[in-house]
Amino acid sequence: MFDIGAVELLVIVVVAIIVIGPKDMPLAMRTAGRWIGKMRRVSAHFRSGIDAMIREAELEDMEKKWQEQNAKIMAEHPTAEMTELEKSPPSPEELVPDPMKDDPPPQPPADDQKAG
Repeated sequence: MFDIGAVELLVIVVVAIIVIGPKDMPLAMRTAGRWIGKMRRVSAHFRSGIDAMIREAELEDMEKKWQEQNAKIMAEHPTAEMTELEKSPPSPEELVPDPMKDDPPPQPPADDQKAG
């Protein structure tokens, strides 16, 4: 990133001591550290957002490819069931049978106990 050698770092420290003064140097270093930490957090947050957008775009591309391949395979190799469904779709009665159709009508309860 930044190519700062030992000599450049020494010059920066000497200038900072002269400008800021040795008394306020710890406060200045803490403030600089906080600013650098905030910049790193913002950078990491921005980078993770960009990475998430890239992943979503890649997933959408893959899903689109899979759908195209699936449609191609299904067009090349239709099953007998699929061709029958395409010719005449089933009616709702065929899909959901009538539960009352096969059941016998209810019988009245038999009087096994005679009044005595």
